[in-house]
Amino acid sequence: MMTRLEASEYESFEDIKQSDDAGNEFWSARDLRKVLQYTKWENFSKVINKAMLACKNSGYSVEDHFPDVRKMVKLGSGAEKSVIDYELSRYACYLIVQNGDPRKEVIALGQTYFAIQTRRQELADAFNQLDEDNKRLVVRGNIKQWNQLLAEAARNAGVITNEEFAIFQNSGYQGLYGGLTVADIHARKGLDESEKILDFMGSTELAANLFRITQTEEKLKIDEVATATDANSTHYKVAEKIRATMLDLGTTLPENLPTPEKSVQVIERGEIKKLKDSKAKLMLDE
Repeated sequence: MMTRLEASEYESFEDIKQSDDAGNEFWSARDLRKVLQYTKWENFSKVINKAMLACKNSGYSVEDHFPDVRKMVKLGSGAEKSVIDYELSRYACYLIVQNGDPRKEVIALGQTYFAIQTRRQELADAFNQLDEDNKRLVVRGNIKQWNQLLAEAARNAGVITNEEFAIFQNSGYQGLYGGLTVADIHARKGLDESEKILDFMGSTELAANLFRITQTEEKLKIDEVATATDANSTHYKVAEKIRATMLDLGTTLPENLPTPEKSVQVIERGEIKKLKDSKAKLMLDE
């Protein structure tokens, strides 16, 4: 579990994060110096130089990750002076903390923070490169795992019987789908009785439901919900707020998103077959 100090330092890294006009995130080297507890810029600039070298040796462009900028700072006399700064990428920050003073506890925390952030971006980039079918496979798999956690949180909140859990699930769908129940959505998608609605959602619709599930699971625990009635209300309200956000953003509401022709199971079987065929070819080649 994260200590209070760790949480505070993690928040510090988040607090100084900025975005440019294109929405790209960056960290000011001057701000990062303070969070990493370097008193003098001269000492911190040595760390930056080591990080730049590591960037270059890794085959990446230093200019892309360490673009230098000038900024005006006030002196004690009230006058202003132009000083150099860098708009650091997440990767640049990661290299800096890797080359920082290992005796500083905040450096170790920074290494963890930027390693996690870098890994998340790598996963996001990899996900964005997938085609729609494989995006559906990934998100549907995540939903299966999170639904188990949601079911456990719901049980702890007093949702015990199958009937109670069905009502609990309907509450979430009604909040997200503008009053539509599971049966309504099932009929709207034109599915057979044995087919599951989650298996006939595109990646965008699945992502909206994944957010509903993760946030409800968290909310049930934070609020220490203790009755099935309150659990149903929590699920509905969380989902309703997600729907309200979609309305504010002007994005397509979940019930209006297209229903894919193939189920996730069909896609999964196809991918497994490809994998088996690939292995068979490799064995023949050997």
